[in-house]
Amino acid sequence: MKLNVLCTGDMVGRPGRRIVADHLQKIVREHNIDCVIANAENAAGGSGLTPQIYEKLLRYGVNLVTLGDHAYRKREIIEVLETRDNIACPANFSDHATGRGYALYETKGVTLAVVVLIGRLFMKPANCPYSAADRLLSKLKTQADVILVEFHAEATSEKIAMGYHLDGRASCCFGTHTHVVTADERILDQGMAYITDIGMTGAHDSVLGRNKEKVLRAFRTQMPCSFDIATEDVQLNGIIVTIDSHTKRAESIKRIRVHTDEIDATSYDRDDGKPEYLNNQF
Repeated sequence: MKLNVLCTGDMVGRPGRRIVADHLQKIVREHNIDCVIANAENAAGGSGLTPQIYEKLLRYGVNLVTLGDHAYRKREIIEVLETRDNIACPANFSDHATGRGYALYETKGVTLAVVVLIGRLFMKPANCPYSAADRLLSKLKTQADVILVEFHAEATSEKIAMGYHLDGRASCCFGTHTHVVTADERILDQGMAYITDIGMTGAHDSVLGRNKEKVLRAFRTQMPCSFDIATEDVQLNGIIVTIDSHTKRAESIKRIRVHTDEIDATSYDRDDGKPEYLNNQF
């Protein structure tokens, strides 16, 4: 069985959600997608996820939702993390943290799992991602036919190292968090698809999805500033991976980029909340 899996990059605010709402079903039809994995840790006002937006993403056609370092920015998502099996937090957060480190989805009689890990270089403290990967991949052998790993990390070196660590044990390892797509997609020696970062779903005439003038002001003055969500040059970035569910090897990996017209995000959905005041943090 050949599975086509779409993984979309970090979704930023209403523009990111809007392009998913408007274009995801068309992408699924055109590319015969069997499973959609979406990073949504920045979907609510640019930081965090709410239960309302989570439900919207499922209605748009997202099958599995992943989170990263902003997983708990909206406290109301905690109940969802405690009760649903199609949403995952980094597996190497504290053992006492809410949520699971993997999410499951069944399609065409095949169970697909996505494991989420978070990096440690230039990030907040976390447990060892390599040990967490080893533990979960061993556990999921009895629960999933195909396993993908999302590595939410800052350093390219850390992501590349993880790719080699997982080759032959997962079908795909893709990076998120930097919001900038890389051009190094490939199939590694033992059949695992790899890319360092799949980019951002949001406004690209921006600094990582935020108003570029506001971010520049914060960098120049070192003063706190509200990082409003940008609205121009909205794109959906991601990858499509084709996997043989019998051999568990990836047959292809390709980048995908979809543009849309400018989105008016000056009035936020009531699910969004107001943009938070940040000090050079995204």
